[in-house]
Amino acid sequence: MPKKRSSGIGSIEVDMTPMIDIVFQLIAFFMVINNFEQTQADERVKLPRDALAKPPEVKIEHEITLNIGFLRDMQGERTNADPFLFNFGGEDMMPPLSASKALEQEARLYNNREINPADVTVKIRADAEVPTGVVQELIKLAQDAKFEKFAMSAMSSDGT
Repeated sequence: MPKKRSSGIGSIEVDMTPMIDIVFQLIAFFMVINNFEQTQADERVKLPRDALAKPPEVKIEHEITLNIGFLRDMQGERTNADPFLFNFGGEDMMPPLSASKALEQEARLYNNREINPADVTVKIRADAEVPTGVVQELIKLAQDAKFEKFAMSAMSSDGT
Protein backbone atom coordinates (compact mmCIF):
# COMPACT_ATOMS: atom_id res chain seq x y z
CA MET A 1 0.00 0.00 0.00
CA PRO A 2 1.45 3.40 -0.95
CA LYS A 3 2.27 5.81 1.84
CA LYS A 4 0.32 9.00 2.12
CA ARG A 5 2.17 12.25 2.11
CA SER A 6 1.35 14.56 4.94
CA SER A 7 0.47 18.08 4.06
CA GLY A 8 2.43 19.51 7.04
CA ILE A 9 5.84 21.15 6.95
CA GLY A 10 8.68 18.68 6.84
CA SER A 11 12.03 19.01 8.54
CA ILE A 12 14.21 21.84 7.30
CA GLU A 13 17.95 21.42 7.19
CA VAL A 14 20.14 24.45 7.72
CA ASP A 15 23.30 24.75 5.66
CA MET A 16 26.14 25.48 8.14
CA THR A 17 28.78 26.19 5.49
CA PRO A 18 28.33 30.00 5.56
CA MET A 19 28.49 29.97 9.38
CA ILE A 20 31.79 28.06 9.32
CA ASP A 21 33.15 30.51 6.73
CA ILE A 22 32.26 33.47 8.95
CA VAL A 23 33.91 31.87 11.98
CA PHE A 24 37.15 31.31 10.05
CA GLN A 25 37.05 34.89 8.77
CA LEU A 26 36.65 36.18 12.32
CA ILE A 27 39.58 34.06 13.50
CA ALA A 28 41.74 35.38 10.66
CA PHE A 29 40.65 38.96 11.41
CA PHE A 30 41.59 38.74 15.09
CA MET A 31 44.92 37.11 14.25
CA VAL A 32 45.76 39.99 11.91
CA ILE A 33 44.83 42.76 14.34
CA ASN A 34 46.59 41.09 17.28
CA ASN A 35 49.72 42.99 18.30
CA PHE A 36 52.45 40.40 17.98
CA GLU A 37 55.08 42.88 19.19
CA GLN A 38 53.75 42.58 22.73
CA THR A 39 54.53 38.88 23.05
CA GLN A 40 57.37 39.71 25.42
CA ALA A 41 55.21 42.02 27.53
CA ASP A 42 54.25 40.99 31.03
CA GLU A 43 51.11 42.44 32.61
CA ARG A 44 52.75 42.34 36.05
CA VAL A 45 55.04 45.20 34.99
CA LYS A 46 53.51 48.68 35.22
CA LEU A 47 55.72 50.78 32.96
CA PRO A 48 56.61 54.32 33.99
CA ARG A 49 55.00 57.15 32.04
CA ASP A 50 57.16 59.59 30.12
CA ALA A 51 56.22 62.38 27.73
CA LEU A 52 59.26 61.60 25.54
CA ALA A 53 58.58 57.85 25.20
CA LYS A 54 58.20 56.71 21.61
CA PRO A 55 58.46 53.39 19.78
CA PRO A 56 61.79 52.55 18.12
CA GLU A 57 62.20 53.90 14.62
CA VAL A 58 64.04 50.81 13.40
CA LYS A 59 63.02 47.22 14.13
CA ILE A 60 65.48 45.56 16.48
CA GLU A 61 66.84 42.42 14.83
CA HIS A 62 67.99 40.47 17.90
CA GLU A 63 66.67 41.26 21.35
CA ILE A 64 66.22 39.81 24.81
CA THR A 65 63.38 41.21 26.89
CA LEU A 66 63.75 41.42 30.66
CA ASN A 67 60.56 42.13 32.62
CA ILE A 68 61.23 43.42 36.15
CA GLY A 69 58.28 44.01 38.42
CA PHE A 70 56.33 43.08 41.50
CA LEU A 71 53.61 40.60 42.32
CA ARG A 72 50.37 42.55 42.56
CA ASP A 73 46.88 41.88 43.90
CA MET A 74 43.64 42.44 41.97
CA GLN A 75 43.67 46.16 42.84
CA GLY A 76 47.21 46.57 41.48
CA GLU A 77 48.84 46.93 44.89
CA ARG A 78 52.25 45.33 45.46
CA THR A 79 52.21 42.12 47.45
CA ASN A 80 55.99 41.77 47.82
CA ALA A 81 58.76 44.16 48.77
CA ASP A 82 61.47 42.96 46.37
CA PRO A 83 61.18 43.02 42.57
CA PHE A 84 61.30 39.88 40.44
CA LEU A 85 62.56 39.15 36.96
CA PHE A 86 59.61 37.50 35.17
CA ASN A 87 59.72 34.75 32.52
CA PHE A 88 63.46 34.65 31.98
CA GLY A 89 66.01 31.87 32.10
CA GLY A 90 63.38 29.13 32.05
CA GLU A 91 61.84 30.31 35.32
CA ASP A 92 58.66 32.27 35.87
CA MET A 93 60.22 34.45 38.59
CA MET A 94 63.74 35.04 39.87
CA PRO A 95 65.47 37.80 41.80
CA PRO A 96 67.05 40.20 39.27
CA LEU A 97 70.51 39.96 40.80
CA SER A 98 70.60 36.16 40.34
CA ALA A 99 70.12 36.45 36.57
CA SER A 100 73.83 36.28 35.71
CA LYS A 101 73.76 32.55 34.86
CA ALA A 102 70.67 32.98 32.66
CA LEU A 103 72.28 35.96 30.87
CA GLU A 104 75.48 33.99 30.30
CA GLN A 105 73.41 31.11 28.91
CA GLU A 106 71.63 33.51 26.54
CA ALA A 107 75.02 34.83 25.39
CA ARG A 108 76.20 31.24 24.72
CA LEU A 109 73.02 30.52 22.74
CA TYR A 110 73.63 33.56 20.54
CA ASN A 111 77.27 32.56 20.09
CA ASN A 112 76.12 29.08 19.01
CA ARG A 113 73.93 30.74 16.38
CA GLU A 114 77.00 32.75 15.31
CA ILE A 115 75.52 36.02 16.56
CA ASN A 116 77.77 38.23 18.64
CA PRO A 117 76.07 39.06 21.99
CA ALA A 118 77.36 42.62 21.56
CA ASP A 119 74.93 42.92 18.61
CA VAL A 120 71.93 41.78 20.71
CA THR A 121 69.79 44.47 22.34
CA VAL A 122 68.73 43.84 25.94
CA LYS A 123 65.30 45.43 26.28
CA ILE A 124 64.47 46.21 29.89
CA ARG A 125 60.82 46.62 30.88
CA ALA A 126 61.06 47.79 34.48
CA ASP A 127 58.08 48.52 36.67
CA ALA A 128 57.75 52.21 37.60
CA GLU A 129 58.37 51.30 41.26
CA VAL A 130 61.55 49.27 40.73
CA PRO A 131 64.54 51.10 42.27
CA THR A 132 66.97 52.49 39.72
CA GLY A 133 69.86 50.71 41.44
CA VAL A 134 68.30 47.31 40.69
CA VAL A 135 68.04 48.19 36.99
CA GLN A 136 71.65 49.41 36.99
CA GLU A 137 72.84 46.16 38.60
CA LEU A 138 70.91 44.16 36.00
CA ILE A 139 72.59 46.16 33.23
CA LYS A 140 75.98 45.45 34.83
CA LEU A 141 75.20 41.70 34.91
CA ALA A 142 74.25 41.85 31.23
CA GLN A 143 77.47 43.70 30.43
CA ASP A 144 79.44 41.01 32.27
CA ALA A 145 77.75 38.47 29.95
CA LYS A 146 79.07 40.50 26.95
CA PHE A 147 75.85 42.32 26.02
CA GLU A 148 76.44 45.94 25.02
CA LYS A 149 73.18 47.35 23.65
CA PHE A 150 70.31 48.29 25.96
CA ALA A 151 66.83 49.73 25.52
CA MET A 152 64.39 50.82 28.20
CA SER A 153 60.61 50.68 27.83
CA ALA A 154 58.24 53.34 29.09
CA MET A 155 54.64 54.27 28.43
CA SER A 156 53.96 57.60 26.77
CA SER A 157 51.84 60.18 28.52
CA ASP A 158 48.85 59.35 26.33
CA GLY A 159 48.97 55.68 27.39
CA THR A 160 50.56 54.10 24.29
